[in-house]
Parts: sequence; structure tokens; C-alpha cells
Amino acid sequence: MHIVIMGCGRVGSTLAHILEDGGHSVAIIDRDPQAFRRLRAGFRGRRVTGVGFDRGVLTEAGVESATAFVAVSSGDNSNIISARVARETFGVDNVVARIYDPRRAEVYQRLGIPTVATVRWTADQIMRRILPEGAEPLWRDPTGTVVLTEVSVNPAWIGTRVVELEQRARTRAAFINRMGEAVTIGPDTVVQEGDVLHVIAAEGDMDRINKVLAAAPEEDD
Repeated sequence: MHIVIMGCGRVGSTLAHILEDGGHSVAIIDRDPQAFRRLRAGFRGRRVTGVGFDRGVLTEAGVESATAFVAVSSGDNSNIISARVARETFGVDNVVARIYDPRRAEVYQRLGIPTVATVRWTADQIMRRILPEGAEPLWRDPTGTVVLTEVSVNPAWIGTRVVELEQRARTRAAFINRMGEAVTIGPDTVVQEGDVLHVIAAEGDMDRINKVLAAAPEEDD
């Protein structure tokens, strides 16, 4: 896929590297050409200098063929305007804008522009650490029925293959956060100390899944 990112700060540059490592093509826009110094030397994507709501700049970034547009500059207005131009002018369906003011984020959500409110995101992350079973999910599908969320795993699961954990909890593990790095699940992946497991499931199943994984695994007969 081709993804256009507006804002080459810490978030934008990190996202660009992750997407490129995942095999996607990336174009990143910033009005300050010095911002591109945050990109690694081997970055193969496009670097476009300008503002993200300028049609010429967006065209240069390849927005007409983009699958997604992400606005993560330091300005709320720039982010939301850019996201709207990408969607309404260029027809990019999958847009996300970072908004620092959570009250404004709620307004834009109602307008159909998905937003990430920095303050709320930070609060949610803290809540997941102190009350992992009661925190809001990391992602929820538009219908509100499927969620991606962290789950607490009893230390007794350490050493267990994740595929076995999935079978016992009747769920699907999306990935593991291991020492700050996302680890995809393979047939021989085992739970290690310090792992943070993320599952994707129907929201109605989360209470059951949390209870299963918070307890020690039952021994087979």
C-alpha cells in the first residue's frame, strides 16, 4: 500500500519507518526540510516539503494513489484540514488526524474524521497499565463489536506456546509487545516474561478471555 504522512516529527518519522519495514511505500510531508533529518539514512520513501493541505504538495506525495493518509503534525488545524482535503478532494477513505485538544477530537469524530487525541491516548495507556482489565481497547471496529486490546496474562503462562494459549482462551492473539517491540505470532512463539499480549476479539467475549488468561492454565486431563 502507499501511505502519505503529514508531519515528520517523532511520531511521523517512526510511523514512516514501521510502514516501510512492513513493505509499504511511504511519502512524508513537512514544511521544514530539516525535519527529514529524523528519517534514517536508508529511508526510500518520498520527502515532500510543504504544507499537507496544499493540493500540489499532496499530489507530489502521491495522495491520488494512497490507501491511507495520516496527519501527525504539531498543529490541530493543519492536521484536520489536511485530513479533510485528503478525504474530500482526493477520495482517500482511510484518514487519521492527531488532535491535541480532546474536545475538538470528539467533534471531528462526529464528522467522520478518525482522530487520535494525544492527551486521551496517554491517559488510556496509563489506565491500561494500572487497570488493564478495565481499560478502553486500543482499537474498535466501526460497528463497535470487535476490539483490539491488551490482556493481562498470569505468569504461569510463561513458556506456553501462544497458539496453545489461543486455543484454551478461544481467542486470536494479534501480536506481542516484547521489550517495546511488536512481535508477530508464529507457530512456535512462546510467552516470555514481560510480554504484553494483544488480542482481537468480540467485545462481548473480553470478560471471559480476561478471566481465562488472568488465571493459571488448567492442566490437561
